[in-house]
Amino acid sequence: MSSPRPDEARVIPLRPPAARPEHRPGDRPGDRPGDRSDVREPLWRDLVGDVLRRERLAQERTLKDVADAARISMPYLSEVERGRKEASSEVLAAAAHALGLSLGDLLARAHTRLTRPAHHGRRATTSTPYNGLCLAA
Repeated sequence: MSSPRPDEARVIPLRPPAARPEHRPGDRPGDRPGDRSDVREPLWRDLVGDVLRRERLAQERTLKDVADAARISMPYLSEVERGRKEASSEVLAAAAHALGLSLGDLLARAHTRLTRPAHHGRRATTSTPYNGLCLAA
């Protein structure tokens, strides 16, 4: 086994690569039947963050107000809302309660967003509902 050259970084992927059919030169995504390389499943942190942000904006509350009520830092709440951080169940519960929601309400709304196509001009992230989703926190 050869070691990488000193000027090359060794990258270890967090997710295993999806099994894809071999592409021939000139192939584009979607050229062959069954090629779904352009369809991605949404991440749970993106869905939950989107629900938190939409609820906060619907209540016309500032990020600082909700972060203070939840007793979490404003930058961290911002990262959670943008789907950049995978928040713990305690942080999600605190943010939900600061918005007047239970943790169950927050997760149910995220589940609803997961099982229906996106609207308002945004491309749907999935074409099939994920019935039977179970999240234990």
